[in-house]
Amino acid sequence: LSVLRHIQTQLPQENLVYFADSGCAPYGEKAEQFIVDRALAITDFLLQQGVKAIVVACNTATAAAIKALRARYPHLPLVGVEPGLKPAAALTKNNTIGVLATERTLASTKFKQLSKQISDSTGVRVLTQACIGLAGQIEKGELESAATALLVQRYVPPLIAQGADTLVLGCTHYPFVLPLLQDAACRATSEPVTIIDTGVPIALQLVRLLRQHYLLNTDGSQGLLQTFTTSNETALKSALNNLLHLQASIATVPVS
Repeated sequence: LSVLRHIQTQLPQENLVYFADSGCAPYGEKAEQFIVDRALAITDFLLQQGVKAIVVACNTATAAAIKALRARYPHLPLVGVEPGLKPAAALTKNNTIGVLATERTLASTKFKQLSKQISDSTGVRVLTQACIGLAGQIEKGELESAATALLVQRYVPPLIAQGADTLVLGCTHYPFVLPLLQDAACRATSEPVTIIDTGVPIALQLVRLLRQHYLLNTDGSQGLLQTFTTSNETALKSALNNLLHLQASIATVPVS
């Protein structure tokens, strides 16, 4: 949803189909093959709805499945998500950045390659912190609860203690607890800490791909939002309303 809001801002004229695999989420602690199978099945479903491009709006799913998706659909415009290490490396003042992400994202070959590439090309030190349980709390809508705040306080200070002056949100759930993250950073140091959300670059990449493939909707109409979930319609309705202040048609679908 944090990516959806940026796409809506950049492409208000486009009809959007949002698929929440809430019945299987969060993916962060799932096996890689499970995530690949889910990504392929969901993409098949979305193509049946007539979509012209797909954004894999999850760091973990991108790391695990984007290669398989591109192999199966070589002509489909696909946008993946990866932690914003490159902008972080450009912004850090002391050459040390921290990445908050799921275990699966940090363990992926894709992330390790990206981290090494950034370190080798810039000399920036990349610190990582697996945020076990945080995505699950956000999935439940607990954006300000004591339990969520406790997790954030557990994960942010160690990165800052090791010298990170720039933090990368390596999970698309985490922007929704930005106030807690900022508070934890302020408690850990009196120095300024930059926090990077990659939602805007993702939306801009989608715009570029649609333009490149001559797929942009140019009729000037207001786009519609259609949503699907593999779990509870009420939970998704609440998330859309509470997080994005949106109302949309929601359907529950079994995808296997």
